[in-house]
Amino acid sequence: VQLVESGGGLVQAGGSLRLSCAASGISFSINTMAWHRQGPGKQRELVAFITSVGSTYYADSVKGRFTISRDNAKNMVYLQMNSLKPEDTAVYYCAARAPSTGWGQGTQVTVSS
Repeated sequence: VQLVESGGGLVQAGGSLRLSCAASGISFSINTMAWHRQGPGKQRELVAFITSVGSTYYADSVKGRFTISRDNAKNMVYLQMNSLKPEDTAVYYCAARAPSTGWGQGTQVTVSS
């Protein structure tokens, strides 16, 4: 499994970013995909996941602000992040959850106040 994230960066509070994850080495269309994050001094936490049929789950802290989506034709998963807050600052990781599992290397998102 190879997962490569992109799209992180520095943004002001209230701004938006779109993270992308390119997947290879898995049967992408049948795989549940997820985004996790790890903030400074914090444990890694689940942000959102999307199943093979498009069902989604969001952590309460991002519900209504973040949107996870996938493009099975391109083996891509995305995380659209709107109304960003300083507490969203973290390294964001793309993950394959099932049936294949794996992690990307992470992309830094920094939200300034």
